[in-house]
Amino acid sequence: MKISKEILKWYDSNKRDLPWRITKNPYKIWISEIILQQTRMEQGIYYYNRFISKFPNLESLATAEEKDVLIIWQGLGYYSRARNLYYTAKHIFHELNSKFPESYEELIKLKGIGDYTASAIVSICFEKKYPVLDGNVFRIISRIFEIKNPIDLNNSRKVFKKKASELMPNTRYGDYNQGLMDFGSMICKPKKPLCSSCLVSNKCSAFKNELVTFLPVKTTKNKIKILYFDYLVVNNANHMLIEKITDGIWKNLYQFPVKMSSSKKNRSEVVKFFLKKYNLDSLSLRIINSKPIEHKLSHILIKSTFWFTKEKLQIKNGLFTTILEDYPMSKLMHKFSEKYHGKYIFSEVKMVN
Repeated sequence: MKISKEILKWYDSNKRDLPWRITKNPYKIWISEIILQQTRMEQGIYYYNRFISKFPNLESLATAEEKDVLIIWQGLGYYSRARNLYYTAKHIFHELNSKFPESYEELIKLKGIGDYTASAIVSICFEKKYPVLDGNVFRIISRIFEIKNPIDLNNSRKVFKKKASELMPNTRYGDYNQGLMDFGSMICKPKKPLCSSCLVSNKCSAFKNELVTFLPVKTTKNKIKILYFDYLVVNNANHMLIEKITDGIWKNLYQFPVKMSSSKKNRSEVVKFFLKKYNLDSLSLRIINSKPIEHKLSHILIKSTFWFTKEKLQIKNGLFTTILEDYPMSKLMHKFSEKYHGKYIFSEVKMVN
């Protein structure tokens, strides 16, 4: 039996019960695929339900405020995904008369939609013959065919794409693609794969040659870069000063004024920086957290220190608020808020001198 038929047979008996599988609505499939990028399935289900509850259709997303979209996205990270969702929803709504594109060629042109997402949408929603390549599929193909090309190199993609295309069945393209992804997640797992219960192990070159644990191949991981963030927590009559981020991975989110550097700074260095940046005559600071609050991104470890002041301060893109939850913020900001924010009155928080 062909591998594709084996996968479809397995999928019919073992497919996961996922909320987006009850529909062929391209808007909802699109949302689910974007959310699941860089996201664990359990977390993805929660955020999908939360997102669809707030923005049940294209119009509701396209006519929303970007701030509200980013607030719903908080905790998922990789915020460019949310910004691209919002941009593309507006484009489809206003420029395409709310008609969701049905072809791979049209979808691939949209902001935030790449080969994988376009292939998933057209195969699942419109039954078009396009293979998907995600981490699960890369892993399955590399093991079955014993392909040792590193999966994280762009020039390897053609090799895997060709094999993925050859494996496609002649029908049920959406089910097959979803079946492959489920099979990779549940059977052909990254660690401790269930080869003994794998229905295609007799066709798997890596299994035959005892190379399963060595595949897929990846290039050497990048070293973690450490950055130091010093945040200025300004309290004026129990209102906190926050600013809108204008670029970078947290673009259009909000945070306290910050100094970013590649080395740890002492109090005098932090004071000197903010005096110059905001043209101040004086600045009295007290440290809030003696132990840095850490936040890890893909290849960056942020160690953050928060400094408290009651100096009167106005900055460009800044505003005062008593309720941080009204503004989208990074997980790092939430870590601080959960530990120190309390009743939103910093004068009542015991500072570390």
